[in-house]
Amino acid sequence: MIEEAGFSHAGLARRVDQLGSEHGLDLRYDKTSVTRWLRGQQPRGATPALIAEVFTRRLGRRLTAQDLGLDACAPVYAGLEFAESPAEAVDIVASMWRKDTGAHSELRRIAFTPAGLVVPSRDWLIGRTDDRVARETPQDLGRADLPRGEAGRNDPARNDLARAGIPAQTRRDGSGVAAGGGGATGGPGGPGGEQVAALRGVPRVSRGDVAAMRAVGDLFRALDNAYGGGHARQALIRYLESEAEPMLRGRYNEAIGRALFGAVADLTRLAGWTSYDIGAHGLAQRYFVQSLRLAQAANDRLYGGYVLVTMSRQAVYLGHGREAVQLARVAQQGVGSTAPVAAQALMHAAEARGHGLLGDARSCTAALVRAERALQASHAGDELPSWARFFDEAQLADEFAHCYRDLQQWRPAAQHAERSLRLRPQTYARSRVFCRVVLATSRLGLGELDEACAAATEALRGVTEMRSLRAVEYLRDFARRLAPYRGNPSVRAFEEAARTAGVI
Repeated sequence: MIEEAGFSHAGLARRVDQLGSEHGLDLRYDKTSVTRWLRGQQPRGATPALIAEVFTRRLGRRLTAQDLGLDACAPVYAGLEFAESPAEAVDIVASMWRKDTGAHSELRRIAFTPAGLVVPSRDWLIGRTDDRVARETPQDLGRADLPRGEAGRNDPARNDLARAGIPAQTRRDGSGVAAGGGGATGGPGGPGGEQVAALRGVPRVSRGDVAAMRAVGDLFRALDNAYGGGHARQALIRYLESEAEPMLRGRYNEAIGRALFGAVADLTRLAGWTSYDIGAHGLAQRYFVQSLRLAQAANDRLYGGYVLVTMSRQAVYLGHGREAVQLARVAQQGVGSTAPVAAQALMHAAEARGHGLLGDARSCTAALVRAERALQASHAGDELPSWARFFDEAQLADEFAHCYRDLQQWRPAAQHAERSLRLRPQTYARSRVFCRVVLATSRLGLGELDEACAAATEALRGVTEMRSLRAVEYLRDFARRLAPYRGNPSVRAFEEAARTAGVI
């Protein structure tokens, strides 16, 4: 494997050390370390996963520690795999749901890794839609029994089995028969005989089941917007484990299967979003990656772009501006110019946020202008996916305000924040808190201490009604900016209120 990758022993050691530094690890391997590994010594801690990632990047295909003959230790990249098949995607995400239940989930402490954004976004961009996701028996296709004896090429029964993904088996006498009891097994890509037998006792998923799942998603989304991710996140994960997984492993035709994967992709993205809101950033990142893969199985390219925008927003929040810009651009490239203009506006705005964080005023302004023009080109009667409907004039003004805040252009930041607050419905309580803190920060930048503290105090009242670590962190950031003005009465009053609320 080292020869295939073209690594010297010293070069491999250096790359492992560099990758470790991206995760805050102080590793000091050298060519002697690599020689020991080749002789059978097992590296400890996260190193096996890091070695596997070094080879993955070099060779352009996903490799695990086990592929390299190493023991998998710390799961640095667990959950960041972009699965090769829908069946594998179901296994990965279902394992995450099961591990994420309970009050002391280890997954919530796993680290966010910027390096883990590269492979999934690349694989999504260049990947092809899965050929098949249906899980059906011959009976589901209208055939109550399996054919007996030799079947001709145009035998309708044989065609039914072929559509079900069941290969023709060869009898001992050499005649070809379609048999339901043997042959290769498979996942959503097409069941073989053994899986057909297993599917016969499995409930069939209906369009109503998928519609109900979509309705559940709307409910959890409304709770998240109003009260923060911490209120109903665990209930959402339990729903995914108890309801979504059995459906994914159930029986469904191609159309319902695609719709089912789309609904689960949406709920999994929401699981990531609520995890992000409570500060479980590594877990959130992994849910986003799995949502991206499920969206591919659903053949919903546009939703995949939305997931990448979500990942871009998390990258901005964590201070990774370069990665945020790249993710937003991958989303734009992946969905193309035929996407609804409101969705295009959303993606351009996400790119602008990354440029703003990097202090690149020119690129930020250009992306904001593209977002504004795209939104202006939309019309009230345009057909939009449900997730794109929130991106309206209020949201665009919010994006402008955040960008100008990051660029320290305080006057336009305050103006756009005020406009967003005028337009934003009260149901988006958390977004209003964020925007009000941006307004407070902008007023502070303008030297308007009383107005700044008044806006922050109003935001504080909203934070006490929700469970959102992000909202708390917005206020803590504002409080840190007040350090030079501690003697001001308005500042003292705000800090006292924030301490009483447990924010600082």
